[in-house]
This record gives sequence, structure tokens and C-alpha cells, in this order.
Amino acid sequence: MRLLIIEDEKPLANVLKKGFEENAFTVDLAFDGEDGLFRAEYYDFDAILLDILLPKMDGMSLLHSLRKKGIATPVLMLTAKRGMQDKVTGLETGADDYIPKPFEFPELLARVRSAIRRSKGKPSPVVTIGNLSIDTNARQVRREERDIALSAKEYEYLEYLAMNRDRVVSRQELLNHVYSTCYDFDSNIVEVYISNLRSKVDRDFATKLIHTVRGAGYILTEKRVFGD
Repeated sequence: MRLLIIEDEKPLANVLKKGFEENAFTVDLAFDGEDGLFRAEYYDFDAILLDILLPKMDGMSLLHSLRKKGIATPVLMLTAKRGMQDKVTGLETGADDYIPKPFEFPELLARVRSAIRRSKGKPSPVVTIGNLSIDTNARQVRREERDIALSAKEYEYLEYLAMNRDRVVSRQELLNHVYSTCYDFDSNIVEVYISNLRSKVDRDFATKLIHTVRGAGYILTEKRVFGD
């Protein structure tokens, strides 16, 4: 999952970035409202952490601009303001959650994960596709009660496909959600990771779950797929 953190306190932003990256997120940072708005408008994110008090453009104005343009990315507001009216204003402007500072990182992580699951219509932390189960909290993958060991990046690919199960995900969409804007892509990196996942997730099972739709992308599904 790809997360945008818009926070002008650089030490806090970097600590959050490290914490989320240790939990299988790809993280982009913006330190002011104008840069944050640009990134939120022109890149794909699964969620946005947004501070209210920002230089150049405040968080409320940024959020209002995103929602006015029809960008529905889940937004969780971070703020030192604890007044009820501030919370009400944030939620009515289109925030998905409102988190006062200081906060505990495990709670923040859980709230971000929950917001992403809700946005994708998957409220449960465990995603099941046939006999494959993916615990998005514990980052554990099992098939027919057999544990499947994945690298951190392999897990990120599989989790994104699982959150979009039964839908074709293009190569570019995978790149957009699994890597940050500063990553220097190898030309065949997606194909390499999909091949690794097939070897670990599908190889020993009669029913294949990871499919290629030629000219379109990849899909994680137990349904029959033509053109694989």
C-alpha cells in the first residue's frame, strides 16, 4: 500500500515514514500544503496522512480542494487541535478519520489500515481468495493451512492484488502503488515479482489464483480467466 504523509515537522514525518515502511507501506513525504496537494492530485495513493497546520496551504483547504476535484483517497487528519468543532469541520470537509497529537503509532497504523480496507470494500483484516488467506495486520499468508514465506516487496504486490481481487490491475498501477515517486524502475521488475509470487503461491496447487490478462495486467481471482 502506498501512503502520502503531509507533515511539516520533518522529524515526526521521518519517524512516521520509517514506521510505516517497516509495516509494508511505500511512503512519500510532503512538508508543505502546496507540495502535498500536487502529489495527492497527480499520484495514486491508498491513503493520506494530513496535518492541519501546514505552511503554504493549510490541511483543511487542501482536503477541500481534493474532495472538490473528486479525489476520494482516504484522508486521516493529524492535528494538535483537540476542539470538537475542529474535528467536526474536518469530518464534514471529507476526512475519513481525525487523530489528535500526540498519538501512539500502533493505533495510527491500525486506523490507516482500517481506512484503506473500508475504501476498498474489505472491512476484515483477513482477505480470503479461495483457499488463500492474507492477514493484512500480521502480514501472514497461508494457503490450505500452509504458511507461505514472502519477502517484504513480494508481500506488497500480493496485498495490493488481494485488495483489488477479481479486478485486473495494470502493470503501471502496480508500480504506482508499490513504489514511491523517487524509485528508479527496472523495465521488467513487475514481471519478476509476479513470477516469484506464482512460484510461491500457485506452483504446488491445482487451482491457480494469479493470472496474466494479456495487454491489460494481472488479476488475483479463483474465477476462470481467459487469455492467461
